[in-house]
Amino acid sequence: MNATKEQTLVIVKPDGVQRSLIGEIVKRFERTGLKLVALKMFVADEDRLWKHYSKDDAWCLAKGEKTAQNRSAAGLSVDKPVIEYGKDIIRAVVKFMSCGPVVAMVWQGNQAVSIVKKIVGDTQPLTSDVGTIRGDFTVDSYELSNVNERAVRNLVHCSDQPAEAEREIGIWFSDNEILNYRQIQEEILYDVNLDKIME
Repeated sequence: MNATKEQTLVIVKPDGVQRSLIGEIVKRFERTGLKLVALKMFVADEDRLWKHYSKDDAWCLAKGEKTAQNRSAAGLSVDKPVIEYGKDIIRAVVKFMSCGPVVAMVWQGNQAVSIVKKIVGDTQPLTSDVGTIRGDFTVDSYELSNVNERAVRNLVHCSDQPAEAEREIGIWFSDNEILNYRQIQEEILYDVNLDKIME
């Protein structure tokens, strides 16, 4: 596959939509030179969200153990099997992601997955670097969301790996919704000799 055609999924979550950050988020990706090839706004249905956030028992157990530790540290009871706390994370995310409109996008370009992850920042806003979307625009933390038994409000979902991006894009977009078009700036970004500038 042509490296300049790598694609990744980005979803502006309900908190990002409600805080009117769609334009700011899009602007940050556009400024890098990535190309927007698909965009739609809708309320996500639970079935699609469960498919998107499918996690195995090992993931649920690891996250559940961390949640149980956070609950104990906060003086809260741990009154169910730790794996259920991990499953509760997915339940909370599905509930949150289906509570209102989201904006789903597909971005394309060289190293699109890694570049988007760098711009978005760490999944926990509290530890995201200044200059990232999560670091600049939200103050939530895993500890607070765990104590309140809700999903962390971190504004944006982005794919972690190219293979995951391919799987996720297939959940949210059909092939005919992803546009294949030429953008003038691609000549500057990818033309080897920049020999197409002068007339």
